[in-house]
Amino acid sequence: MIPTITAFARSPDGGRGLARDMRVRWALEETGQRYEVRLVSFKAMKEPDHLALHPFGQIPTYEEGDLALFETGSIILHIAERHEGLLPRDEKARARAITWMFAALNTVEPPILDRETTALSERRETWGEARLRLTEDRIRVRLSQLSARLGDAEWLDGAFSAGDLLMVSVLMRLGPPIVDEFPNLSAYVARGQARPAYRRAFEAQLEVFRRGGGGG
Repeated sequence: MIPTITAFARSPDGGRGLARDMRVRWALEETGQRYEVRLVSFKAMKEPDHLALHPFGQIPTYEEGDLALFETGSIILHIAERHEGLLPRDEKARARAITWMFAALNTVEPPILDRETTALSERRETWGEARLRLTEDRIRVRLSQLSARLGDAEWLDGAFSAGDLLMVSVLMRLGPPIVDEFPNLSAYVARGQARPAYRRAFEAQLEVFRRGGGGG
């Protein structure tokens, strides 16, 4: 059965591949799975039909038969466990890859999202600039730790895995110039973006943006 995922009808990211449906698209491309996309408007995301799939009114969702999932990490883990390409067969290596998935979403991404909120919504407050500097300092601590762990390795733990897919996606949200302060992390992101599966996923989401005539 071909799964269906949801995505923004008019993505606010300008087609840069930062919306979370891109992560699921990439996982499906890495595992060679066909999928369909149902586009939803911001209004539709808050209506009962979509809230039945995602109680927090966000994207993406994943539907396969009578199975409906939300939360990007959960969706990608489901895909990775059912199809070859994103999790090692070795039991211990598999557990480590899943650990990196959690690390990307629970340890590295939160301060990055905090920075986005501060920059977009709070910067004009009297304390906005100080808070922005604080969030960037926290990000640099995490990236320094991640950089030290990655070293000169190609991927986080041997072969490319779902952990790398999510970590690269998280670092993309931050982007330059902060990531570029860590050359091995900048190169790591570039390697992820150079993967054929990533390019296919990126072009698919970009085509939606082009057909929609822009974001908003």
